[in-house]
Amino acid sequence: MEDRSLQELDRPAPREAEGALPGPSDAELILAVVERDDRRAYALLVGRHQGQVRSVLRRLTKGDAALADDLAQDTFVLAWRNLKRFRFESRFSTWLYRIAFNAWQSEARRKRELPLDDDIREDSAAGACEMPDIVGRVDLERAIATLSEGERAAVAACYYADLSHEEAAAALGMPLGTVKTHVLRAKAKLRARLAPRKDEA
Repeated sequence: MEDRSLQELDRPAPREAEGALPGPSDAELILAVVERDDRRAYALLVGRHQGQVRSVLRRLTKGDAALADDLAQDTFVLAWRNLKRFRFESRFSTWLYRIAFNAWQSEARRKRELPLDDDIREDSAAGACEMPDIVGRVDLERAIATLSEGERAAVAACYYADLSHEEAAAALGMPLGTVKTHVLRAKAKLRARLAPRKDEA
């Protein structure tokens, strides 16, 4: 039986309707910031999106919570400085994830951890046995950390940021086909890594 955490990757999380959020919409808050330099409105935007941005960055940084929080702070500072450039051609969250992805990519390149080509690293570790839910989630996080940067970014965008493949492609600056390929390869690798071994079943 597949780990429950892995099964969650097989079905996209239900997306909340934009109108379901209490208070003013993202668009109204953005206009308040741009037109009146309303810092309270921007604080509301940050409060609304920071949890998901941090969650995505933690997966991109292989679970490094401190680095993810630093990159999240950089993301919201850059978003504040560039908010006048937001053209409402995509969801505000998609635009934010693009900034967050660029911040992570710049940091990874600075540390020389991000390869310049798109080669896929092979997983060499043995699969994990079936374990209780909380341990299974830890195993899933560890397995995600072994994916290539492109695969990890695509999984984070599509399953943790709740972006469609098209939105993920725009946010990550990748062709749509590449995002779909990364997601398929990532799911296959995660299944292989997380499947229980026969001798431990």
